Amino acid sequence: MSNVELTCINCPLGCQLTATVENGAVIKVSGNNCIRGERYAKNEVVAPKRTVTSTVKGVGCRVCVKTVPEIPKEKIFACMEEIHKTEITSHVHIGDVIIKNIAGTGSDLVATSEG
Repeated sequence: MSNVELTCINCPLGCQLTATVENGAVIKVSGNNCIRGERYAKNEVVAPKRTVTSTVKGVGCRVCVKTVPEIPKEKIFACMEEIHKTEITSHVHIGDVIIKNIAGTGSDLVATSEG
């Protein structure tokens, strides 16, 4: 059994959480002021995910993009490699899918700006 200390980022309170881990599973969370803190700790310890935001070369400009939904944290570098290789050759609108299933994550890279 081990304890993992983390700070909840679900709201401005920033609760200091302690997650007790046994056999790769969170069995107890303390320090949270609400249920969101407990969910955050369980997800962050077992399977951390992140939204990747970046830009892609577009027609005369760079287009802002992000992953939807979040991707596993360990796939961030593979995702960024694909983003750096990508160049958009036509105009795009907010919400357009730029890369489907980026880096095999099941998530899409979508435009968050016009370009």
